[in-house]
Amino acid sequence: MAKWKKITLVVLGVIVLGVIVLVSVQQAKKGIVTVQTGKVVRQDLTSVVTASGEIKPKTYTNVLGEGFGKIVEIAVKEGDQVQRGDILLRLESTQPAADVEAQRAALNSAEATVKSAEANDRSAQADLAQRRADFERARFDWDRAEGLFKEGLIPKQEHDARRAGFESASAAVEAASARVQQTRAELDRARSQLEQTRAVLTRARDVLRKTTYTAPISGVVTYIAVRVGENVVMGIQNSPGSYLMTISDMSEVTTEVKVDETDIVNVKMGLPAEVTIDAFPGKTFQGRVTEVGTQAVLRTSGLATSQTTATSQEAKDFKVVVTLDNPPAGLRPGLSCTAKITTAERQKALAIPLQALAVRTRKDLEETAKENKGRSSVTLAAKPQSGSGGKDPAKEEIQGVFVVRNNRAEFVPVKTGITGLTDIEVLEGVQEGDEIVTGSYRVLRTLRPGTRVKVDNRTPERAQENP
Repeated sequence: MAKWKKITLVVLGVIVLGVIVLVSVQQAKKGIVTVQTGKVVRQDLTSVVTASGEIKPKTYTNVLGEGFGKIVEIAVKEGDQVQRGDILLRLESTQPAADVEAQRAALNSAEATVKSAEANDRSAQADLAQRRADFERARFDWDRAEGLFKEGLIPKQEHDARRAGFESASAAVEAASARVQQTRAELDRARSQLEQTRAVLTRARDVLRKTTYTAPISGVVTYIAVRVGENVVMGIQNSPGSYLMTISDMSEVTTEVKVDETDIVNVKMGLPAEVTIDAFPGKTFQGRVTEVGTQAVLRTSGLATSQTTATSQEAKDFKVVVTLDNPPAGLRPGLSCTAKITTAERQKALAIPLQALAVRTRKDLEETAKENKGRSSVTLAAKPQSGSGGKDPAKEEIQGVFVVRNNRAEFVPVKTGITGLTDIEVLEGVQEGDEIVTGSYRVLRTLRPGTRVKVDNRTPERAQENP
């Protein structure tokens, strides 16, 4: 055989052998999935709820218009410290002051009328007493005259005269009694008029008082909404009066934040919180939860769900108030802030990365277990966390992790506890030191129990940018 033929056969043999080896390697690698893994470890976990909001004083009041008038003086400016009762502003008071003076004069006149009526009443009562005395004397004279006339000791003319005197005295008593009743009626009317005049004077004084506005609380004037020369209008029915200014007590400051409805169940009274304020970069302030809202608020409109009749599936928030322990000087209402509320803490908790959690339906797991009969790839001993709610058990979702055992991914249901920033507590299902699949996300989404895996925990290289 020629030499070149021998060389050709050798080369062909090498090529065939290489193809056979390459095919064998590819077949061996077929079905192997590359994954990243991590260990189940013990660590301290802190569950935190983060919410944004604004600074608000715990005690503040909006000064609203109580009457009609034009502003003639504003005695304070924004940032001034005021004490309760200090004058804030004045309205034009010419007419209310004149009304007060007129009512004072009317009150004096009414008081004089009452005194005159009282004097008349006393005079009428004295006259009645005198008429009654005269009546008694006339009655005695008549009784004596009646006896003497029967005995024939006095003439009939004298008898008739004494009877006439008796009847005249009786009529005088009745007239005096009627006059007493009249004077008493006049006295009651005068007293009623006096009370009415006093009530009108009280009203006039109240109108005059409402032309001078004083601070209802001690605090800082944080906002003034009016200027000198503007008119103030009082509130009527459901319409509030003119908004004049706001006084805030900055001795106790709170942050009012909106907590998502999915987190509000974990927020309780008294929980500690860390507050950061945009106006104070790099600083953190300590506080505690002092109020937890019970009414949901629509995120877009800010209205409580009880204020709208339309059914809405949009996201909802709940108001939570955090009181700062030591508020900084210069803090102003309305400053944007963020509160991190610590809802739970665990020392040396068994934890896994959040991204390691996977959800599979019971039907998929049972089918996979049948396919991998004789090889443990699915563990359903632990009670799964599910949301079936009485629905088809086959569609029940089971939460768990993939544990790497014998180069295969075994699905293990787990029971979880509190959630930290990047890790979550595991109460049941895995042991410390177990190797679990943590990535990639694309692999975890489609990974099936029993799949052969290859662990590659190298840091992925960044793609080089084109020059």
